Amino acid sequence: KLPPKMQLGDVVPVANEKTLEAVIANRYEVMAGYAREMRRATRDELDQLKAKGADLSVLKAAKNWLHRDDDKVPAAARSNLVQARAAHPVLDKMVTMREELRQLWLNTSQSREQLAADLAAWCHRAEASGIAGLREFSTRLRAART
Repeated sequence: KLPPKMQLGDVVPVANEKTLEAVIANRYEVMAGYAREMRRATRDELDQLKAKGADLSVLKAAKNWLHRDDDKVPAAARSNLVQARAAHPVLDKMVTMREELRQLWLNTSQSREQLAADLAAWCHRAEASGIAGLREFSTRLRAART
């Protein structure tokens, strides 16, 4: 049995309850797409460091763990992850935004209206962040349909 594919429609100006439904129903696909954006951002950061001739070791050691949940990161990799996040604010912002997005479907105590408002606020912050990958991802989320 295959999981359903997330359908994309017209981009709505503000994420609503239908968007929330689609995001929650397709959360694995959503997080896989976010992981792709994280890997792309990490590659961009590595390319910039190579061009400057800077030290790549910390970011290379952390790149396999940036897109993972905190509890899935082994203790040995945590220090590299903390150093990489401190040295690269774009990646830090993306990791923070990823955790906020994940909390949307883990937070079962809130009403659907509140969760839809949280998703709309998340999309707004993502688009205002100035990070191209986040902006594109947010636009794709707002186009999600069930």
